[in-house]
Amino acid sequence: MNKPVIPIFYACDDAFVKFTLVSLHSMKKKASRDFEYHVYVLHTSISEEMKQRLYELEDENFKVTFEDVTDYLESISKKLPIRDYYSNTTYFRLFIAEMFPEYDKAIYIDSDTVIQGDISRMFNTDIGEAYVGACHDTVFINIPPYGSYSEKVLGISRYNMFNAGILLINCEQFRLCYVLDKFIHYLHEYDFVVTQDEDYLNLICKDHVYWMDQRWNTLLTTKLTYPIEEANIIHYNMVNKPWHYSDCLYADIFWAEAKETSVYGLIKDQLNNYTDADRERDRISGVRLAETAQREIDREDNYLKRVNRFIRNKERVEVMERIEQYEREKRFDEDVELDPPGRVLMPDEIDYLDSGMSRKLKTKVAFMAARKFVGKLISDKKLIIKGYKGMENFRGLKSGAVITCNHFNAFDSFAIQLAYEEANQPDRTFYRVIREGNYTSFPGFYGFLMRNCNTLPLSSNRKTLAKFTHAVGKLLADGNFVLVYPEQGMWWNYRKPRPLKSGAFMFAAKSGVPVLPCFITMKDSDIMGEDGFFVQEYTIHVSKPIYPDKSLTYREQITDMMKKNYEVWKEIYEKEYEIPLSYTEG
Repeated sequence: MNKPVIPIFYACDDAFVKFTLVSLHSMKKKASRDFEYHVYVLHTSISEEMKQRLYELEDENFKVTFEDVTDYLESISKKLPIRDYYSNTTYFRLFIAEMFPEYDKAIYIDSDTVIQGDISRMFNTDIGEAYVGACHDTVFINIPPYGSYSEKVLGISRYNMFNAGILLINCEQFRLCYVLDKFIHYLHEYDFVVTQDEDYLNLICKDHVYWMDQRWNTLLTTKLTYPIEEANIIHYNMVNKPWHYSDCLYADIFWAEAKETSVYGLIKDQLNNYTDADRERDRISGVRLAETAQREIDREDNYLKRVNRFIRNKERVEVMERIEQYEREKRFDEDVELDPPGRVLMPDEIDYLDSGMSRKLKTKVAFMAARKFVGKLISDKKLIIKGYKGMENFRGLKSGAVITCNHFNAFDSFAIQLAYEEANQPDRTFYRVIREGNYTSFPGFYGFLMRNCNTLPLSSNRKTLAKFTHAVGKLLADGNFVLVYPEQGMWWNYRKPRPLKSGAFMFAAKSGVPVLPCFITMKDSDIMGEDGFFVQEYTIHVSKPIYPDKSLTYREQITDMMKKNYEVWKEIYEKEYEIPLSYTEG
C-alpha cells in the first residue's frame, strides 16, 4: 500500500551539505514508518561525492532528491532587484510553493539541526489558513537590540517574530495569497539587512502564523524552559555551531549523531581547523549585527518610518503615536482621538426609557439603516468578522447582563450587536452605553444612529446621570443586555486589554446581574484600507458570565468582578496572540 508522502526541504551548498546529512540521519531515527518522506535538497552546486553520501540514507521510507534551482532562479531573475539569491541558499525556502505545485504543505528545515522528535507529528499539525507554522524567535524576545529592531523597523512585536529556520509551509496559502509576489515587491521597496529573508517572511506572514510548540525549534541562544530531552528539534542557530566551538551548548548531542555518519571525519576536521581568528571574526560579526540593528532603528527612513510617512494616513499615524505615548505614561483611560468636546446632555433632553410610538418608529428606522450600513461594511470588507468563540455563554444567560468589551474602533459595538443576534435572544433587547458627545454633537447619519439605536448616553450632568443610572438598572432588571466599555476611551486598533474602570461592575452589583466579558481579538487581513493600514479581521470571544458574589460587600463585589473580568481578557489576549501581556515602560 502507498504511504502518505511528507515533503521535506533543505537548502544548502556543497560546504554545508554535510550538516544536512547529520540532520537527516537524526530525523530518520525517530520518524514514524507510517509515512514516506521525500527529502529535497535545494541547491545550485553540490558535488557528486556529497550527493552520493546523502543517497546512502535512502531506504523504503526515505527518498532523497537534489533539486538544482538555477533554472528556476533564471526564470524569475527579471523580477529580482538583486542577484545574490543565486548564492544565498536561505532564500530558497520562499520558492518551494511555486516550484512544487503538487504539494499543499511542506516542511522546510535548516541544516544546522538535530531532530529528536517524530517529524511526521509536526507535518500533521493542522495550521488552518495560516501561511506558516513556526516557533517564536527567542533571540528577538531576549536580546534588546533585536527586539527593538522588530518593533521599530518592521512594526512587529518582538514576541511575534518567528524563526524561519524551521517552517511548516502552507503551500496552498502561499500560492493563493501570492506570498512570493509579495516578497519580490518588498525586495524592491526595502533592503532588510539584519535577518534578511526572515525579516521579509515575518513582514509578509504577520498575523498569519500558527504558533507551534517551541520544542519544534529549540534555539540555543537563550535559556530553555524545558529539559533538552524534550526538544523535538535542536537548532544550533547563529554562530553557535558545534563544528566551530567545542564548548557549544549541547554539542554532545550533535556529535553523537555525527559519529554515526560518513561525514564525521570531515566535520571533525572542520572543528580542529577552526582558528582563534575565525572565532574572533564570529564575535565581531555578532557585534556588528547588533550595531546594524541599531542603525536601522535610528535611520530616519527605515521601513516603518517610511511607511508611516508616505503610505499611511497622517492622522492615524499620530493616533498610534499618542497611544504609544499614553501607554508609557499609563494614561490608559484618556482619549487619543482628540475629538472636540461635545455638548453636555441636559436632563430635559432625554427620556432613556421612552417607549412611545415616535421613539419606536425612530428606533426601527435607525436599525434598518444601521443593518444596511453594517451589511455594506461587511460586503466592502471594511468590517470582517472571522468568527465567534464561546457563544454558548451568551445563549445560556437567563437574566439581564452587563456586557463588557474592549474599545478600539467606532464599529466594535456593531460586532457585539452581531454576536447578540447570533446568540438569538429575541425576548431581550441589546443596549449600548455611549459617550455624551456622540449623542449631543454627532451630525448627520452617524448622529441619527447614535441617538436612536438603543443607545444610552453617559452624561456629565449630575441630574442626567441620575436618570441614566435609573434607566440602566430598570433595563437590566427587565432582563436586557447593556454594553459598557470599562476601559472608557477608544484606542484605535489597540490589541491589549487596558486597566478597567468600575462603572460597568457597579451596575452589575447594584442590579444583581452578571457581567458577560467579551473580548475582540484582531489580525491583519490582506486588504489594505484607505488609511494605509490593513483592515482588521475580528474574532469575538464571549467568556463565562461573572456573577456578583453575594457573600461580599457591594464594594467588594465591584472589585471582585472587575479583577476577574481583567484576568479573563488577559488570558484571551495571551492565548490568542501568543504574547505575555505587558505595557511599555516610560
